[in-house]
Amino acid sequence: MNVWLCEENSIMVTSPIGIQNLALVEPSLRYQQKSSTGLSLRNYPVVLPKSPLFGTDGIRGKAGELLSADLALQVGFWAGQVLQEEAGKIGPVVMGQDSRNSGDMLAMALAAGLTSAGLEVWNLGLCTTPGVAYLTAATEAIGGVMISASHNPPEDNGIKFFSSKGAKLSAALQKKIEEGLRGLASNPPATNVWGKHYPRPELITDYVESLHSPLKSGTDLRGMRIVLDLAWGACAEIAEPVFTELGADVICLHNQPDGDRINVNCGSTHLQTLIAAVQEHSADIGFAFDGDADRVMAVDRQGRVVDGDYILYFWGQTLRQAGKLPQDLIVATVMANLGFELAWQQLGGQFLRTKVGDRYVQAQMLETGAMLGGEQSGHILCHHYSFTGDGLLTALHLASLVRQSGVSLTKLVDQSFQTYPQLLHNVRVEDRERRLHWEECDALKNAIAQGEAAMGDQGRILVRASGTEPVIRVMVEAVTVELAQEWTSQLVNVVEQHLVVA
Repeated sequence: MNVWLCEENSIMVTSPIGIQNLALVEPSLRYQQKSSTGLSLRNYPVVLPKSPLFGTDGIRGKAGELLSADLALQVGFWAGQVLQEEAGKIGPVVMGQDSRNSGDMLAMALAAGLTSAGLEVWNLGLCTTPGVAYLTAATEAIGGVMISASHNPPEDNGIKFFSSKGAKLSAALQKKIEEGLRGLASNPPATNVWGKHYPRPELITDYVESLHSPLKSGTDLRGMRIVLDLAWGACAEIAEPVFTELGADVICLHNQPDGDRINVNCGSTHLQTLIAAVQEHSADIGFAFDGDADRVMAVDRQGRVVDGDYILYFWGQTLRQAGKLPQDLIVATVMANLGFELAWQQLGGQFLRTKVGDRYVQAQMLETGAMLGGEQSGHILCHHYSFTGDGLLTALHLASLVRQSGVSLTKLVDQSFQTYPQLLHNVRVEDRERRLHWEECDALKNAIAQGEAAMGDQGRILVRASGTEPVIRVMVEAVTVELAQEWTSQLVNVVEQHLVVA
């Protein structure tokens, strides 16, 4: 290992494929070599934040800034070391990406890092996150990697890894990768064994075929008119045939991969266009996916949003009636609407909440033996059919259960539960340290305490830093819209005054 000292005494170390930094430094600083190996000087080392690199859904940030080719190269190398150590063997890694313009840059750099660690890379090209997860588990791959920032805007991107079973890589293994990046891990022995890179887009056909298999041959969507908003993203080329093969009359929106427009005023976080299209075409149901298609939001014939809470409720009823819901248990997050929780309990079901993030839902499901869980945002996990959230799979199951119910989605919603007014406001906080450590802000803590005391059992407050976007999320749920609005406004003002840097 070679040590470098910069002009401000920050420590840098070299790895087999580049320089790792142990402190946040400016790329323009000059470094002096303090070893006699003769290695060439690098003036632009990878810059890492002081806070953890991996968030709730992998590494995510602006492409070209945090997510540079240098970073992706080294992430690939250290991930390759960790994956083969965990598997106890060398094997292929399945890689996919959504339609973002920065995807190719990151894919090439990741592939270089992985192959430098001696691993094969099976590059699917444009593919959904659940597609990568499925194909990782269904083949002899020792891991998978998806290049996507999910529902984030086009300028962002992300890197998330999967284990050989298709589950998101554990926090412990992500920590090992980060230790390598920060120079805290032992360098692997020198080797001249290099992996190879293979384009494998034909594997996506296997994933698409897997979506239909759980539905049995009796599923028939003929006569159903369905609108799909594909968000210019990862499922743009496969979603329509998935539904038309079951007989549905399909109308598609934003159905070309477009790196400039992915998620822009469309998809699961922007439902206005889908709502208008469902009403214009008198459709039975509409589905909106995010950029990597691991989540879905639905719209009924009246244009009402049917979010993950409703989907969990309907799917939970179906599984319960079939005797396939152990303990009648559903796992949701702290964001789940109180109306959903009370309605499920009134049916005799059990209800558990976790922190926001599908990895926390997954962990609770594994701990309790639950088979169904998910998030209000439309990320649904059903272990009967998949180990990871899959927007297309969820949409197919919801369409199928609507058809089997003999009534419309509108009527199912009417017969389900009444939601409590719930307002969610995102405040952009670019300063990463302020955002992640918002709980150190006394003014905000005091405002939350005042709101909770004032509302009592008439409402609840949830403030948290997003794990996927540079925002603080402020959510207030109350018995009336007016009460929710009052405290949302007050809390947002406090965040803007004390955490947003002018």
